[in-house]
Amino acid sequence: MPFAFANDIRLHYELHGTGDPVVLVSGAGVSGKSWLIHQGPALLENGYRVCVYDSRGQPPSDECISGFVVEDLVADLAALLEFLDAGPARLIGTSTGAYVVQELALRRPELVRQAVLMASRARPDVLRTQLARAEIELGESGVTLPSSYRAVVRALQMLSPRSMDDESSIRDWLALLELAPPDGAGVRHQLALQPMPDRRAAYAEIAVPCHVVSFADDLIAPPGYGEELAGCIPGATFDLVGDAGHFGYLERPEEVNHIIAKHFAGIGARLTGHNPDTRRSAPWAS
Repeated sequence: MPFAFANDIRLHYELHGTGDPVVLVSGAGVSGKSWLIHQGPALLENGYRVCVYDSRGQPPSDECISGFVVEDLVADLAALLEFLDAGPARLIGTSTGAYVVQELALRRPELVRQAVLMASRARPDVLRTQLARAEIELGESGVTLPSSYRAVVRALQMLSPRSMDDESSIRDWLALLELAPPDGAGVRHQLALQPMPDRRAAYAEIAVPCHVVSFADDLIAPPGYGEELAGCIPGATFDLVGDAGHFGYLERPEEVNHIIAKHFAGIGARLTGHNPDTRRSAPWAS
């Protein structure tokens, strides 16, 4: 099991294939192996070298139960890229992982060639901030919820109505989500990063080519926040994937993989009149 020693901690990582490197950054509480279901194989087929890893807080990387901040995750990603001699690399992040990639693109642009930012935003909102705080309070309370209940709540939060209304699909999702262990202290520290500060002004300084992807049924990072994020980053482009929730990269992998390939190939999204400061392509569902 390979580990990179970065910033006095161990980061578990995996490398697959050869070619130009692509590093994929997961959301809070999600293993890096989730990328190997759909995105990893597509990237390998396109001739890229794929790196997935588990952020601090997510076993088997060090959990760092004493706590950490987003700057630590950004420094870890930078250290991993340097450890692998992979910079400048193409980066793909989703949710908290996208937040980390955004901050790396701002602070260490020499390490980032291109970035795809999925299910992300540039500022907090009241409801999702309270959701993150409530989940942390629940974890710290010592209450252990039945795994079947946690799976249902997770599905309602993370999936689209299309997935939930498909009886065969939702059975598979519930079985998978029920296998997930309760959040440990490290994952709760990852969740604590979710009430992010307002970074709209800061992201105007990002000079790395970025493409933002939102999912139409995302309850955690609604599309309007993704489109706003794209409008904050100079030259950023935007895509909306229909019939997908916060786990859209797993629900609609073919559309997501096509979007990633298009961005990495340098094919920009077309302009629309919806927002003069945002580049946006037609939704893939249309």
